[in-house]
Amino acid sequence: MKVLYLSAEVEPFAKVGGLADVAGSLPRELVNQGLDVRVAMPAYHMVLDQWESDIVPLSTGFDVNLNRNKSVPATVYSLEHRATSHWLVDIGTAFSRVTCSEEVYSPQRDDYLAFVQATIAACRQVGWIPDVVHANDWHMAFAPVFVREKTDWCHSACVYSIHNMAYQGQFGRDTIEEAGLPESTFSWDKLETWGGVNFLKSGCAYADHVNTVSPTYAQEIQSEDYGCGLWGLMRHLADEGRLHGILNGIDTESHDPQLDPRISAHFGPASMEGKSECKAALCRELGLEKGRPLLGVVSRLSEQKGFDLILPCVARIIEAGASLVVLAIGDPTMAVQFKELAAQNPNRIAFCERYDADLAQRVYAGIDIFLMPSKFEPCGLGQMFALRYGSVPVVRKTGGLADSVFDGVNGFVFDEATPDALWTAIDRALAVHGGPEWTKLVHAGMTADFSWSQSAKKYVELYDQALSGRRILSKQGCTV
Repeated sequence: MKVLYLSAEVEPFAKVGGLADVAGSLPRELVNQGLDVRVAMPAYHMVLDQWESDIVPLSTGFDVNLNRNKSVPATVYSLEHRATSHWLVDIGTAFSRVTCSEEVYSPQRDDYLAFVQATIAACRQVGWIPDVVHANDWHMAFAPVFVREKTDWCHSACVYSIHNMAYQGQFGRDTIEEAGLPESTFSWDKLETWGGVNFLKSGCAYADHVNTVSPTYAQEIQSEDYGCGLWGLMRHLADEGRLHGILNGIDTESHDPQLDPRISAHFGPASMEGKSECKAALCRELGLEKGRPLLGVVSRLSEQKGFDLILPCVARIIEAGASLVVLAIGDPTMAVQFKELAAQNPNRIAFCERYDADLAQRVYAGIDIFLMPSKFEPCGLGQMFALRYGSVPVVRKTGGLADSVFDGVNGFVFDEATPDALWTAIDRALAVHGGPEWTKLVHAGMTADFSWSQSAKKYVELYDQALSGRRILSKQGCTV
């Protein structure tokens, strides 16, 4: 089975959030399970520069007709990494000006439309037509649209993954013209949404199957509270059997406390001495007092991630004799509050306002308790990394957190999105910290299987299901 996998960010080349981790590790497991996968991503300047010695031109100097009035020259480079083929698609637009991960999402609507069309054109150029086109998030949502409207790939199935319903890509009606599509596509059952064009909705309308990144989130987005205005569509997809929830996995090779070169000492379920060394080293690095329970957060600084619940709990954490480390960037107002708290309690609170992948690993390895009190969380990978590194998570029961952390088994879970509910869970964790119950929680987390092997099998089943349905539609002469 040939799979074209499209993503705006792919680890280790360009990473902003969890999508990059998924796009970097799921395709590799699909290859391990016998699929022929091409991971397509924009040819960011930073990637072409950093990986120059590994890049091979695949198809050069071809033109892509975007609409009646516009075409762009395209070049595709091939990059093999960890037994997976990556296509870097260069269309000479804003992507070529991206020099760091923080700029990955600076390109605009038209750049993504051009990228998707260039990627499809590249498949024709090299004679590799996919059986399945798998698009991720709103940036790539027009892949199913273009496959159905602009190609003759009647036997190719389309799968669309929603990583976060809150980001939908909403634009004006002129998107139809920019995409080179007929006016007939601007209808309620195709591209039109409240008088404009919604990328996420469009991907759902044209895909054979729609997936999101945990079973619980697939249920939640069918409600008004979590559906972000599209809950009716999500219910419709579910009723048709086209909506699925497959829990993300993690790269267990890169995130292995027994081998990780980024942490101070190695450890594992059978030998935990290195965990104490990692904690001591982290405290030294951040100027925190040793010998106290250490709580930590690695996240995006926002209300969605529950920082408005954490802030009122900081004083209680200090009073309880614990310390806190926060590694996050985002909301500037919250950043000021954490800076003030750290200045007032320099030996007990460390606030690191930056993106630092290596420090993140040292935090996962060095803390005792990992906080992830999200208001909503499609999947979440932080809790899985924490469990892998023997740090017990305290999470709110939502999305993928509810599917991976279980109260009293491998962590502590609370329901109500309030500071008091979060504190009650933290207090329960502190009460058993260091005792026999704690040891069981740590062991359960470290020995759980969060690898991609089982989830990848579910994706293969989803691809098979999409292909079977597409074959039936093709025989009936359907194009959408």
